[in-house]
Amino acid sequence: MNELLSFGILCFTTFITIINPLSTLPVFLTMTNSLDDAQRKQVAVKAVITAFIALVLFAFTGQFIFDFFNITANGFRVAGGILFFMMGYDMLNARITRIKISKAEVKEYTTDISITPLGIPMICGPGAITNAILMMGESKTVSQKGVLIATMLIVCLIMLVTLYGGARLIKLMGQTTMKVLMRIMGLILMVIAVEFFFAGLKPIVQDILQIQ
Repeated sequence: MNELLSFGILCFTTFITIINPLSTLPVFLTMTNSLDDAQRKQVAVKAVITAFIALVLFAFTGQFIFDFFNITANGFRVAGGILFFMMGYDMLNARITRIKISKAEVKEYTTDISITPLGIPMICGPGAITNAILMMGESKTVSQKGVLIATMLIVCLIMLVTLYGGARLIKLMGQTTMKVLMRIMGLILMVIAVEFFFAGLKPIVQDILQIQ
């Protein structure tokens, strides 16, 4: 029992640190600024469900997929960095928030942003995916695997609660504040993207050049 508890604490601390619900909140707020409360909550639910399903799938099949396609977490970081940079650039230029979305577009828009970039790779990013694969490798028993899945679910629920609570902040902010926040977060996101990109690129280049 103590072993399971220790394993559960390890899983929780690593996932909550890597996923960091508070870091996703500003991006969520800016991307859903043009939606009403119900639509915003729908995006949050879809994003969290998408992230949880992705984490579970990668936990059980991630190593096989990586080996089959001969890809690595570093390649995933590079791709994620490019995606983050493009999104951050749009945010910096205030392009990511639509002033008006027609009723016909709402469903498609909420589905699009909830799957990517919110679900993947904002919540379920390269770090979380790598951690899921590694923790599954450390799970030697069925009980430990159950604890791992339960831990991922708990972290995703914490993310959902964070996004729900954050939606109330929009009511306290005006359009000007949201635009300023969007530009600031766009710049920060671009910096994060550069860090992600080069963190993944450096080992790849070293491997190509066979530098130890």
